[in-house]
Amino acid sequence: MKHQLLNSLSKTTVCISFLLLFLHPLSGGATTPLRHIVSFEKGFTQLFGGDSNLLRSDDDNTVHLHLNQYTGAGFRSSDLYNHGVFSARIKLPSEYTAGIVVAFYTSNGDVFEKTHDELDFEFLGNIKGKPWRFQTNLYGNGSTSRGREERYTLWFDPSKAYHRYTIFWTSSKIIFYIDEVPIREILKSDEMGSDFPSKPMALYATIWDASTWATNGGKYKVNYKYAPFVTEMTDLVLHGCISDPIQELLTDNCAQMDKQLETLRYNNITPKQHIAMKRFREKYMYYSYCYDTLRYPIPPPECVIDSALRQRFKESGRLKFEGRHHRHSKKGNHVLSSQVYEIQDQD
Repeated sequence: MKHQLLNSLSKTTVCISFLLLFLHPLSGGATTPLRHIVSFEKGFTQLFGGDSNLLRSDDDNTVHLHLNQYTGAGFRSSDLYNHGVFSARIKLPSEYTAGIVVAFYTSNGDVFEKTHDELDFEFLGNIKGKPWRFQTNLYGNGSTSRGREERYTLWFDPSKAYHRYTIFWTSSKIIFYIDEVPIREILKSDEMGSDFPSKPMALYATIWDASTWATNGGKYKVNYKYAPFVTEMTDLVLHGCISDPIQELLTDNCAQMDKQLETLRYNNITPKQHIAMKRFREKYMYYSYCYDTLRYPIPPPECVIDSALRQRFKESGRLKFEGRHHRHSKKGNHVLSSQVYEIQDQD
C-alpha cells in the first residue's frame, strides 16, 4: 500500500511538473540570491520625488514610486559596485500609461559625466489593450553615440503581478534576465574595448514623464487624469563588491568577488535557458541594433548575427512585417497563442 501511494505521488509530481513546463514555456533555471536582498534603509537613498511620491513599506522591503503632474520619483543604491547582480521584483503601473518610463538600471554618470557606463531596463509605457514594450541598452566609457538598444514586447501583463528583472554583470559578460529567462547576453571581446562597461556602477530606479519619445515616438503622451501612476519594487538585490569609483586598481576582495560571481547559476546559461532565450528573441524582439545597417553598416563586434533572424528585419533594424500575427498550438484542451506586434517607433 505504501509503495502504491509513493508511486501515485511520484506520478502526480511528474504530471504537475510537466503541466508547469507546458504553461510556462519560457521558464529557465536561474536562482535568485535571496540572502542578498537589501532593505531600503541599508542599501538605498532617495533621488527625487519627496515623501509623497516615494513610499516605503513598514518592513522597508518594498518601495512605491509615484508619478503625478508635479513630479516623478527615483532612488539609487548608496554605494557603487564593481560588477554584481542587481535585481528586483517589479510591478508596473496599470491602465493607460502611455508616455511613462519606468527605468531600472546601473550607471556611474554622476561620477564620470563624459565617460560613464550604463546597463538599462526601460519600460516604455502602454496603451491599454496593447502589449507592454521595453528596451535593454548598454553604454561603455561614454559611448552614447553607439547605443546598443534592443526593443521587445512582454509575453505577460507586467501590471498584474510582480516579476523579477535582473542585470548580471561580470568582467566578461552581461546577461539580462526576466524571472528565470535570460533575454540578452553580451560577451566581452577585445574588439569591443572600452565600450564594455568596466567602472563601478550604482543601481537606479525611476519613474518619469517621457511623453516626447516613449510611446510610438511621442504620438501618445502621459494623460494625468489617470494619475497617480504607481510602480512597485520589492525584494531588491545588491550583490557585488562595493568599490571606490576613483580607485583604478582592483582590490583583492573585488577580485575574489568576481570569481564568486562566476560560480552563480546566472553566469552559466543552461541548454534549456538557451532555448528559452532564442524563443523569446524570435517571438518578442522587434528592434535590434545588430540588424540596423543604417546605423551600423558593419555590425558592432559583440553582435552574433542569426541568419534566420536577419531575414525578419529591415535595414532599419525593425521587423519587416506589419500588424499582428497569431500562432496557435492545440494540445488537448489547452490553446497557446502568442502575438508579435510591429511598433512604429519614430525616436
